[in-house]
Amino acid sequence: MANHAETSNRRNVYVDMVGDLFHPGHVALLRAARTFGDRLIVGVLSDEAVTEYKRRPIMTLAERVTVIEACRYVDAVIPNAPACVTTEFLDDHDIAVVVHGDDISPDVIQEVFGPVAAAGKLQLVEYTAGVSTTDLIQRCLTRGVAS
Repeated sequence: MANHAETSNRRNVYVDMVGDLFHPGHVALLRAARTFGDRLIVGVLSDEAVTEYKRRPIMTLAERVTVIEACRYVDAVIPNAPACVTTEFLDDHDIAVVVHGDDISPDVIQEVFGPVAAAGKLQLVEYTAGVSTTDLIQRCLTRGVAS
């Protein structure tokens, strides 16, 4: 019983991400998100969901889940997370707050997090400029050609 009471008193935080070519920007997001609660749950989007709005991930879903699970700030991972986060999803997973980088437009906030944002459960944190998966891919291509 004591364990259940302990668990139910924890404040769960949620981040969804692609996590492709896991890099310092991802770590900064997860570190910042963890400050909003006691337990960080990361939803990893499927290849298909990601391909609908950007390029197909380089790493497989299983590879991305494995790397994200290994991050010290992450307590649990949900593979094939929904592309749109609903309040029902939050209720199902006992999530108090959703965190995302502030590099997101108001239109995308409405599309992906609409009901969550309306309920005051979305927190934006500073995006880490200077490193992204796209930058890393370009760096690989440039160095591959130059060598």
